[in-house]
Amino acid sequence: MAILITGGAGYIGSHTAVELMKTKHEIIILDNLSNSNRESLERVKELGGRDLKFYEADIRSRQSLDLVFAENNIEAVIHFAALKAVGESHEKPLDYYENNIGGTVILLQAMKAAGCKKIVFSSSATVYGSENTSPLKENMPLGRATNPYGTTKMYVEQILQDLYASDEDWSISLLRYFNPVGAHKSGRIGEAPSGVPNNLMPYIAQVAVGKLDFLRVYGNDYPTDDGTGVRDYIHVVDLAAGHVSALEKVLAGPGCDIYNLGTGKGSSVLEVVAAFEKASGRAIPYKFFDRRPGDVAENFADPGKANDELGWRAVRGLEEMCEDSWRWQSQNQDGY
Repeated sequence: MAILITGGAGYIGSHTAVELMKTKHEIIILDNLSNSNRESLERVKELGGRDLKFYEADIRSRQSLDLVFAENNIEAVIHFAALKAVGESHEKPLDYYENNIGGTVILLQAMKAAGCKKIVFSSSATVYGSENTSPLKENMPLGRATNPYGTTKMYVEQILQDLYASDEDWSISLLRYFNPVGAHKSGRIGEAPSGVPNNLMPYIAQVAVGKLDFLRVYGNDYPTDDGTGVRDYIHVVDLAAGHVSALEKVLAGPGCDIYNLGTGKGSSVLEVVAAFEKASGRAIPYKFFDRRPGDVAENFADPGKANDELGWRAVRGLEEMCEDSWRWQSQNQDGY
């Protein structure tokens, strides 16, 4: 039986594919390569030591999806495929709603038609909004997402829960990520954003290699130890392992469960800068700017449910996250 990974050529998808290579599952990847690179798949095969099947296709194409399901015996889907730039989502909300929500509905329709009712969904901690205080727990009420990207994740979660309520043969895991960082220990795969990075770690890494002049730090007057925002950073390999654990839960039987994937510990922007300076041996110049609308002082997970029910735990610390990010960035300055 095969596992279909949508968006599997991307940052988290490629690392999850490598982790899945360690299992018995056949791996099929579907990606339109709009924000990823075919070379990442070659490196996944290199790291995994075996082959995988790849379809260059879009989740909004029902014809393409029907072909994939017809040609393969797919037991479950891990669904990453989505537009994901927070800033861009403000500029192009219709694109985000069409792709992330509309594309997921088309995927679910194709799955239902093929008799495949098992899915692990890539959600986000942004669904909690700013009203809840950390540590964030899965049973907390959802807030108003601060950007259209986060709103799409919230709507897809609701769609999947409604789907399960209508048909309890479905088996669904909703994984709420915190802040994925790092790269594979080999330095062969990692995060390769196009343009100026939206996220802290790749931005710092590009400053370290000289591609950017300095880091912009938004806000130094938060009620935190050093005044900068605190976030729960999770190593991408730990995150990938969480998907493998969630997949095994999904394969075991029907249900619809929500899990935080985080470390349960927050680090401030300046703590991350200091750790990256140590890992890289490079100074990271930075300048303070005003807070951004919607940003909260701190945001970190209570990962206890995933620890208990999935037998999963984040084990890599901030030092390792920075070392692996630096290895990837210094060896692949322009990405793939």
